[in-house]
Amino acid sequence: MERGGAYAFSAALSGAFLLSCLLFAAINRRQRGPYMDEAFHVPQAQAYCQGRFLQWDPMITTLPGLYLVSVGIVKPAAWLFGWTGSVVCSAGMLRFINLLFTAGNFYLLYLLLLKIHQKNKAVSDFQRILSTLTLATFPALYFFTFLYYTDPGSVFFTLFAYLMCLYGNHKTSALLGFCGFMFRQTNIVWTVFCAGNIAAEKLSEAWKTELQKKKDEKNFSRKGSFSDLFRILKFLIEYLISPKNLVTLTALTWPYIILVIMFFVFVFINGGIVVGDKSSHEACLHFPQLFYFLSFTVFFSFPHLLTPTKIRKFFLSLQKHPVMYSLTAVISLFLIWKFTYVHKYLLADNRHYTFYVWRKIFQRHELVKYVLVPVYMFAGWSFVDTLKLKSIFWILMYFVCLLAATVPQKLLEFRYFILPFLIYRLNIPFSSLYRQLLELAFYTVVNAVTFYIFLNKTFQWPNSNE
Repeated sequence: MERGGAYAFSAALSGAFLLSCLLFAAINRRQRGPYMDEAFHVPQAQAYCQGRFLQWDPMITTLPGLYLVSVGIVKPAAWLFGWTGSVVCSAGMLRFINLLFTAGNFYLLYLLLLKIHQKNKAVSDFQRILSTLTLATFPALYFFTFLYYTDPGSVFFTLFAYLMCLYGNHKTSALLGFCGFMFRQTNIVWTVFCAGNIAAEKLSEAWKTELQKKKDEKNFSRKGSFSDLFRILKFLIEYLISPKNLVTLTALTWPYIILVIMFFVFVFINGGIVVGDKSSHEACLHFPQLFYFLSFTVFFSFPHLLTPTKIRKFFLSLQKHPVMYSLTAVISLFLIWKFTYVHKYLLADNRHYTFYVWRKIFQRHELVKYVLVPVYMFAGWSFVDTLKLKSIFWILMYFVCLLAATVPQKLLEFRYFILPFLIYRLNIPFSSLYRQLLELAFYTVVNAVTFYIFLNKTFQWPNSNE
């Protein structure tokens, strides 16, 4: 980074952190006590602060990573600054830890953009900083900067693990992946993603060698015909059943393999992936979650995905491959028909956007969920189209992890989409400066509306003083 770029990055980080501190103060003045899931997280962290490490709230479903990190930060700070009494491990103090995680996420997002797009010399420092600022204020994540939730810390350790993986520090990456797992068990999927990056790189090298041997690289189409897909799958199976190749991949990914083995041991001993309230978080095959994620991604990345050029290309693709799209539509309709689930939490809590999305859109009529299939198809096509510069093996590996992270979730919750969205958004090509500015402006508007509603449009439930 040149000196001017370093100054610009420092200014952006400092400005974003200052604005976040002002919002933090406003929110803590208005909402001093625990809010939503903080009712479980805050007392649990306070118990740890008091040394009661064997006390556990059975309603908490995640491992104690957030509380251990909180104690590790707050206790030394309290000793250093002489804090005593209720201020130590208060709700405000615990929330501030997520503000620190968010500053770390800003830096990690910039480093990841720098590493992933290092070969693209046309991208300026200003564009990288602008994209970093945009992703750091991603609305589905940014709001929880100001509450004591697991999301900022979960994202921090997962992004850090991904960065170390890209730099080849796989032992460090696996250790950071373990920290991410301690914040949220489903983060094990992104540990597999890190290992998959190594496998995808080796597969791409072997595939290029295979094509050069047959001297038919020019005849290979990357447009996704069935014959090409069959060839790739055949090659993938042949590669993975080779003992030599398996030994090579194992030697490269063994830190991640150890972590995955630890995960399965945990699941076996625990009797499932969820700790605490297992009855409300049962895994299922909720395939429409993938459709919700794709729609969510188009909504928050519309400057990149919802363009006149892409819409025109999509309709041309429809005309060129009518059978393929018809089959996709039929499969999608079947998956929606047989595998749509409505979690009791979705309809019970009107403090979430998903409550209104479901009530205002999906509950208007029984057929709405089927009518949206063309939207899902465009979202899926546009999503894949923006990843066309990545290797086919990277795309396959990412989609496997995406399915594993979203489909087993019964509850429609936008927070579950944060990590797959950020990893996707980090890996798509840079758009024009105009589209980047439009994206940042859109995020700013969504955040402003959210904070305005939260601070000024308060309400009380019946039989509640809060």
